[in-house]
Amino acid sequence: MDAPSRFLSRPDFCPDCGSVLPRPGPPSALRCPRCSFRLPCSELQGRSVRSSLRMRDPGGGRGGPGPAPREGPTVDRACPRCSHQGLWFHTRQMRSADEGQTVFYTCPRCRFQEKEDS
Repeated sequence: MDAPSRFLSRPDFCPDCGSVLPRPGPPSALRCPRCSFRLPCSELQGRSVRSSLRMRDPGGGRGGPGPAPREGPTVDRACPRCSHQGLWFHTRQMRSADEGQTVFYTCPRCRFQEKEDS
């Protein structure tokens, strides 16, 4: 006789440790990647399995500079595209914490954007 589950959970979570179970696939049983729990795929027959993918905003989050600011602090620097004097700037930590921030410059006239790693 099996021991009672420690968690009251939905079928996509391990009832023993609470980890997310992998999606059903070719193997005949789902195995929890963290503990020894095993669920035969036959127990999932008749249940619908849904998954969704939510993409991050392309300008936000990790890896992207983000949207160009509409206004902000300015620096006395000429735009390389239109020669306008005075660019908006913002900084972002793009690499590990022990390295410098990346500075993004945006021209308020033509919206040209460039970056400088410090």
